[in-house]
Amino acid sequence: MSLSDELERQLHYPLADRVPDFGASIELAPGVKWIRMALPFQLNHINLWLLRDRFQGRDGWSVVDCGVDRPDSRANWENVFAHELDGLPVVRVIVTHMHPDHVGLAHWLCEHWNAPLWMSAADYQTARYSCAVSNNFGGNELANYFASHGMRKPEDLQQIRERKFYYTGLVPSMPPAFARLMDHEAFAVGEHTWRCIAGYGHAPEHMALYCEDLNVLIGGDMMLPRISTNVSVYVNEPEADSLTLFLDSIDRLKALPESTLVLPSHGKPFKGLYTRIGQLRDHHRLRLEEVMDAAKTAPVSAYDMLPILFKRTLDLHQTTFALGESVAHLHRLWYGGKLRRERDAQGVWRFARD
Repeated sequence: MSLSDELERQLHYPLADRVPDFGASIELAPGVKWIRMALPFQLNHINLWLLRDRFQGRDGWSVVDCGVDRPDSRANWENVFAHELDGLPVVRVIVTHMHPDHVGLAHWLCEHWNAPLWMSAADYQTARYSCAVSNNFGGNELANYFASHGMRKPEDLQQIRERKFYYTGLVPSMPPAFARLMDHEAFAVGEHTWRCIAGYGHAPEHMALYCEDLNVLIGGDMMLPRISTNVSVYVNEPEADSLTLFLDSIDRLKALPESTLVLPSHGKPFKGLYTRIGQLRDHHRLRLEEVMDAAKTAPVSAYDMLPILFKRTLDLHQTTFALGESVAHLHRLWYGGKLRRERDAQGVWRFARD
């Protein structure tokens, strides 16, 4: 049994292995439906949510998260429109954060239903910017950033330079306006009240949603049951302490009941919130210990740490996420005073123990 399997056994899955077919739904609580769509990545699915609503005088549904903009995703949504909405419209589009699998089809859903977009200001503006610039999540700037953290293979750096339209390939545009979600804000969705819980480290201003009436948390990517959320330091904020932000954010969820039903963006709905918070903290504690051990004998770069932090073979797409996460672990130790940082003669950031 793998470690992931063993950790998963410590959680409770109320629906066991039952999942909805793509473009279909399962009702989880009164007025809460789970839908699921395919993703073109190794992480091959995303969970989306329908909340029964009455908004601005119209009965309908609020959608939480959207999927990437691909023909199969649109076809899945058309099936949802035809069979899962009880003949009612989508009246509001709510997005937890700006990553493509969450916001990719927001522009289409909002236009199709003449429905407003609700999301945090930081993530909305980041998504708008990423759609507007030509070198989004690629190009010379990102290649130079990765080189500064130890990526030196010319063929890898060239692929990064040539990847100039990654974001807009999945998020071709954003709605021109939005309604702002803010931390602690509570708002009505139909008969229930949902409260925003901001989280940091994974996205600029991720918004999870908690309903006390139903004891349900839409956790987005901040609380996943089987995999650990990607926590990276990116080129646009190269001095960030993302891992500390993430760990502090998930600790805030301890204010919710342990019995909360967690609806994650990937994986299956589960109970065992406090257990999962502990598992995630243990995971990162062990990774930090591995970094400290590796830095005993010589200064290390983030790229040096990849085979230590990630035991599986990574393709280039996965390496870009892994390298950002490696920097995040090094930065937590650096900001915590456990490692010192300096740039070597080749311009690579290296981290060493005193």
